This record gives sequence, structure tokens and C-alpha cells, in this order.
Amino acid sequence: MSIPQHHRAFAVATAWTLLLLFLGSVVHATGSSLACPDWPTCHGTMVPAMEGGVFWEHLHRLVAGGLILMWMLAGWLARQEGASPGVRRGWAIGLGLLIVQAVFGGVTVLLELPAAVSTTHLALAFLFLGLAVALSVATSPRRADAAAFTPELRAALSVWGIRAASLVFMQSLLGGLVRHVEAGMACPDVPLCLGQLVPPLDQPLVAIHFAHRVVALATGLVVTLAALAIARHAQGRIRRLALGALALVIAQIALGVLSVAGRLAVAPVSLHTLGAAALFATWVALAAWGRVPVERAADRRSAVAVV
Repeated sequence: MSIPQHHRAFAVATAWTLLLLFLGSVVHATGSSLACPDWPTCHGTMVPAMEGGVFWEHLHRLVAGGLILMWMLAGWLARQEGASPGVRRGWAIGLGLLIVQAVFGGVTVLLELPAAVSTTHLALAFLFLGLAVALSVATSPRRADAAAFTPELRAALSVWGIRAASLVFMQSLLGGLVRHVEAGMACPDVPLCLGQLVPPLDQPLVAIHFAHRVVALATGLVVTLAALAIARHAQGRIRRLALGALALVIAQIALGVLSVAGRLAVAPVSLHTLGAAALFATWVALAAWGRVPVERAADRRSAVAVV
């Protein structure tokens, strides 16, 4: 089976974005967000001494620059290999998101980390991740497999996939807000909050932190129902993705508990962000598989059979 090079490039861009989100969390968790107080330079140079917080912040910037180059390569390969107009439009939207994302990254530093700007920066990163995943599915050489999906499976993927992805996205942004307003330890105990099942919500930081926990429960419930609904009708790769989403939910709960119990230690907090991104990517992939046009998938399968 021939694998288009632009599909490989979109898949690499997806993994690269996950790495970038992880590094962004490490930057914040290590207190390195303003280690480079200027932008786009770092202490007036593009090649600063990679020491202390500068190492993490400048590494984050370098990896972000590398992602832009990878995305440009993906677009060039897509054009060379005759990708569909829809894929090329998706690539152009992704390029626009990357440019806006870079600007927000600079504004975040220059304005010294305002919560609204920082959280928007995170939202744009998740949107780009979702687009990269969707394009990876759209260009997959295995998309012909979708022709064999039952109507029940396609419906489960489309409906439950979109619901779960949307909830994970909103929950991730709420988690980002918790991080950027420094509400991570507003509830220093777990599973209770300030020793109560429902804490006093007149304190903004406590209310934000508690909301993150409540929405986490709702998200976990929906994701579990969605995964079971899909797994009931799916086989092979799709079933593994659905069950993988369940495993990620369990891991996310554990990492959330460890983040509080460890008083926002770098490892669990950063892995918690990575887990959220991976969970979001998984559900976008499942939703995208449910949206692969049946006619196109069937035509592709016929072409492969003839070859």
C-alpha cells in the first residue's frame, strides 16, 4: 500500500504539535515563561545561552519554528502529490492558525502572561492540533476501510466523536485557565476541595478550580459512554482508538490527582496537559473517520483492488 508523503508530513505535524503542547506546559510549570522577556529574540539575540529557564522557553520557540517549517513541507508535498482541494484548503487554514498562534505567543510574553491571551494561545494550539489530525485522517491510505463501516458505526463516530472532542476541548481550555490564573492549588486537597464536597464558591480561584473538577467528571462520563458506543460496533483500529480514549481518561484522572497531591510538580502537570491533548486528538480522529465520504472510500477501495 502506497503511503502519500503528505500524509506522513501531516502525521509528523500532529506528533510535533503534541510535543509543542507538552513543552509549553513544561515552560509554565518550571516558571520559565518570562525567561526570555522579549520576542522574537531572547535577551536581544536569536542564540541565547541555553541555561535555566531560557533553555525551556527558547527550546519551545525553536520547536514552534520547526513546526511551521514542517507544515510548509506538508503543504508543498500535498500540492506535488495532487491532494484534494479540501485538503489544500485545510492546510491553508492551518497555516493561518500557525501565524496567529505565533503572534499570540509573542503578545503573551510582551504583555507578561495575561490569562486571557495565554488561554487563547492554548486554544489556538488545540484547534491546530485538531486540524492536523483531521488532515491526517483525510489523507490516510487506509481511508478506504471506511467503506466497510456499518451505518451504526458511522453514526456513533460522527455523533459521539464530535460530542466527546468538543467536551475535551472545553475542559482543556478550562484547565488552561486554571493554570494561567494560578488556581492550581486553590483546592489543595483531593478528592475534596478545602475539606468539603462543594467548597465556598465566593472565591474566584476556588470557583474556577472546582469548575474544572466538575466538568472533568462530566467529560469523563461522556467520553466513557462515547467509547463504549463506538467499541460496540467497531473492530480493529477504530476499536483500539476508542478503548485507548478510555485508557487516556483514566490516566488523566490519575495525573490530575497527582498534580494536586504533588503541589503542581513539573512532571504530572506537564503530562496532564499532554494527556488532554492526546485525548482531544483521539476523539478528533474518531470523529474524522466517521466523516470520511462513503463514495470516496468505496472508490478508493475499488482502485486498490484493481491495482
